[in-house]
Amino acid sequence: EALARLQEEGFDLTQYSTFHAADDLNEIRIALGYDKINLMGGSYGTRASLVYMKLHPETVRGAILNGVAPIAFHNPLYHAYGAHRAMEMVLDECAADPDCSKAFPEVRAQLDAVLERLEKAPADAFVQLRGSPDRVPVKVSRNTFAETLRMMMYSALNSRSVPLFIHQAFEGNFDPIAAQALRRNRALLTGLAMAMLHCVVCAEDIDLIDPAEIEAETGYTYFGDFRVRQQMAICDFWPRSNLPEDHGDPVSVEVPVLLISGTIDAVTPPRWGEEAASHLPNSLHVVAPGAHGVGGECIRSIIDTFMNTGSVAGIDTSCVADMRLAPFELK
Repeated sequence: EALARLQEEGFDLTQYSTFHAADDLNEIRIALGYDKINLMGGSYGTRASLVYMKLHPETVRGAILNGVAPIAFHNPLYHAYGAHRAMEMVLDECAADPDCSKAFPEVRAQLDAVLERLEKAPADAFVQLRGSPDRVPVKVSRNTFAETLRMMMYSALNSRSVPLFIHQAFEGNFDPIAAQALRRNRALLTGLAMAMLHCVVCAEDIDLIDPAEIEAETGYTYFGDFRVRQQMAICDFWPRSNLPEDHGDPVSVEVPVLLISGTIDAVTPPRWGEEAASHLPNSLHVVAPGAHGVGGECIRSIIDTFMNTGSVAGIDTSCVADMRLAPFELK
């Protein structure tokens, strides 16, 4: 229905791609009279920055990429891997933390038990709709439960609540996870340009995925192939944007690039910052405690130095060693 409406309104969806957007940005640069510009991108913005540098490297003074999604990051094939890695790190950290391990001593086994239970049948829960005093009954499926935990782990702060939510679900209380699911779905639908997302992902990512990879990349995880299959189903009918023949090649330019990855990033873990940096000879990759998009005073100081000098040479990153994640939420 949404696709038909866009087409009826005259939108040419073959023109919506990261590459076309990069050319549009260059036109804006020209119109504003800038010689060189600094790029700063997070998440998909890192992909957009990389593509811009590929097409217009002579116009870029420097780039900051936080939560790196390079060309090789075929979205959403690696979402399950990233989330599984983050979940294991969070659960390991809980086990090593005296307060968390005391509050949730069996949280890993509880997660397995909840997923097994939901595999057999969805759980009952209640949510309160916005602007209404009524509590509405809903069902929480395995995919909903896992996907909500995955989305929670995008945020370093929200990841601190993951053991608690697992424990609550194990005890039969799915209301908290259902409320999170509703809130996050609403945020996604209002915060993302979904049609643009499909135009980009279908042509630039899904078409580069070998179906034989899916089981190998998702089968061992808590999260499975749900997100990949969901996106592939949309891409079965979504129009493709026009792309250059080399759109799948890694970006390799001499531009100074500062890359930042969070240790427990559930979607773009440090692996992808390393991959992007391997093709960028004039780059520095900083891995710091955090999730998808690392911030704080230390990171700001590193960014400020880079912006002031326009170079990755000699940047002091020692403050990263003093960064800490927030304590776990226990109740």
